[in-house]
Amino acid sequence: MCDADREKWDARYRAGGHVGGQTSPFLVSLANRLPRRGRALDVAGGAGRNALWLASRGLDVTIADVSEVGLAIARERAERAQLHVQTLRVDLDKEFPEGPWDLIVCILYLQRSLFETFPGALAPGGLLVFLQPTVINLERHAKPPRDFLLEPGEGRSLIQDLDILESDEGWSIDGFHEARILARKRVSSTAPVG
Repeated sequence: MCDADREKWDARYRAGGHVGGQTSPFLVSLANRLPRRGRALDVAGGAGRNALWLASRGLDVTIADVSEVGLAIARERAERAQLHVQTLRVDLDKEFPEGPWDLIVCILYLQRSLFETFPGALAPGGLLVFLQPTVINLERHAKPPRDFLLEPGEGRSLIQDLDILESDEGWSIDGFHEARILARKRVSSTAPVG
């Protein structure tokens, strides 16, 4: 991300945009499949709507985002809720937070190059939760623009070196056409040879 992107997001958070909001219904629907302990990374997690929910469930959560304003809001919200989250201002185009992570959540953020990074950043058995609108969303909504949307079926094709546990596309209860994926890193067996 360039400085213009950071400034744009800082301005949105200062103006009150993207501050509230509920935890992603897709993430909540996976509650019984997600770990209750370990390290979780909320990619482009902004003001923490998903990270705070994960922290309330017992995970050690780090929010990685380009906006210091969004991260400051997340820290304030965590303090009010008596939760602990770590925040990391990072340009995900240039670096990715060091793992291993037991859970990576990437919701409403599309950077296709990260799919090459996710497998190496996950711990064995670690989970990836990914949600992103598709171009079909433009039938009902002008935003996000096409550059930030997946083509039909593209979400599955982006997953590399992970086992897809759940994958679907369709209209959400909120009225957005989304690709929703849960994937797991294989646990390699290193049994001695011979």
